[in-house]
Amino acid sequence: MTELYLTSKVSLTMTLLCTGSLLVADFQSNIENSNFTLKQDGTMYNYNRLRLKNSYTSNGYYLTFIGDALNYYGNNYIKSPTFNTSKNFQSDTSFATQSAFASYQNGTANAKIYRLYAGYEDAQNSLVFGVQNIPMGVGKFWTPTNIFNPQNSYALEPDEVFGVMALSYTRALSPMSRVQFVISQRKNSSLKYALRYKAFINFADVALDMVKSDDTTMLGFEIQGNLGESGIELQSEGSYIKSTLLPTNKEEELYQLTAGADYGFAEGLILTTEALYSSKTFSYAQKVLNYNSEVATNLSDANLHIALGLAYDFNIFLSASLTSITSLNQSNAKFFSPTLTYTLNDYNAFTLGAIIYNSAVKEEQTHLYYLKYTLSF
Repeated sequence: MTELYLTSKVSLTMTLLCTGSLLVADFQSNIENSNFTLKQDGTMYNYNRLRLKNSYTSNGYYLTFIGDALNYYGNNYIKSPTFNTSKNFQSDTSFATQSAFASYQNGTANAKIYRLYAGYEDAQNSLVFGVQNIPMGVGKFWTPTNIFNPQNSYALEPDEVFGVMALSYTRALSPMSRVQFVISQRKNSSLKYALRYKAFINFADVALDMVKSDDTTMLGFEIQGNLGESGIELQSEGSYIKSTLLPTNKEEELYQLTAGADYGFAEGLILTTEALYSSKTFSYAQKVLNYNSEVATNLSDANLHIALGLAYDFNIFLSASLTSITSLNQSNAKFFSPTLTYTLNDYNAFTLGAIIYNSAVKEEQTHLYYLKYTLSF
C-alpha cells in the first residue's frame, strides 16, 4: 500500500470590538487528502479520501463539520466480495451519513458526513449535539465498554469510526469528578441512553458506565492510573453485555475484561501490552450476520486475546512500531502489523509496513504490504 497524505490548512481569525467587550470569533478550514494504493492478497486497488474540515468557535460556542469525498479505483477490488461487504457498513443513525455510490469505468465514489456537531463549553458544562464521537473506555487495543464508537485494532485505520447522532451533556461536579449523559438516535429511530460517572480516586481515574437501548444493556467500569513512581501506567475495563443477536433474535449475555500496561524506557522504547478475556465466543458466521450490531466488536472468536505494541525512535528521523495480537484458542489466529518510518523533514515522511492476519477461517486471512509516503503542509 502506498499512501500519499496531503494536508493543507487555512485559518481565519476575526476579532470584534463591541460595546467595550472583546469578542473573538475563530474560523478554521482544513483540507486533507489521503491516497492509498494497496496490494492485498494479490489484488491492487487505489483508495482516495478527500477530507474537508471547517470549524467555528466564539465565546464558548463552536460548530464543526468534517466531510469526506471517497473514491475507490480498481475493477477487481470493487467487484470483490470484500468491497461489496464493506459497502453495507452504515452509521447507526436515523438518516444516511453516506451517499449512494456512483460508479464509473473501473471505479466508484461516494461522499460521507464524518462529523457534524455544535456545542457549548465553559468551566463546568459541556453540551454537544450532532454527529459526533462518544469516547468511552481506556483500552489501547480493545474497549468493551464502548458500544458507540469502538475502534477496530485489525483495521488499516483503527480510529476511523462512524459518528452517532447524539446529544451529550457533561457536568463537572468537582475538579476531580464529572458526570456525562448521552441520548442518541439509532438507525431504526429508537433511542440509546448512556450514563457515565468518572472521578479520580486515590491513585487512579475510575469510571462507571451504563448504556441502554432496545437491543442492548451494558454495565461497565474503567480504571486507569500510574503504578507508584515506576512510570508504568495501568489500565483496565470490564463490561457486562446483554444484547439481541442474529440469527436467533434472542438475548445473549457475555462478560468482557481487559487489563493492560504502558511503559516508556529511557532509551526511547515504548511498550504496550493488553489482554482481553471474553466469557463467550462467536463463530465467523455469527460475526458476519451481526456486522451492523451495536456490539459487533464485542463478538470475540476466542476466550483470550493477548496484544503487544512496540514503538521505538532510533533517532529524530527513523522510528519503528509493531502491533501483535494472538487469539488463544484452537485456531490460534495471529495478527501482525509492523511499520518502519523515515521522517525526512516536517513535510515528508516514508513508511514501510504490512498487515498480516493468519486465521483458520480463510475469509479472515489478510496479507497486505504497503509503502506510505506522507506529504503535509
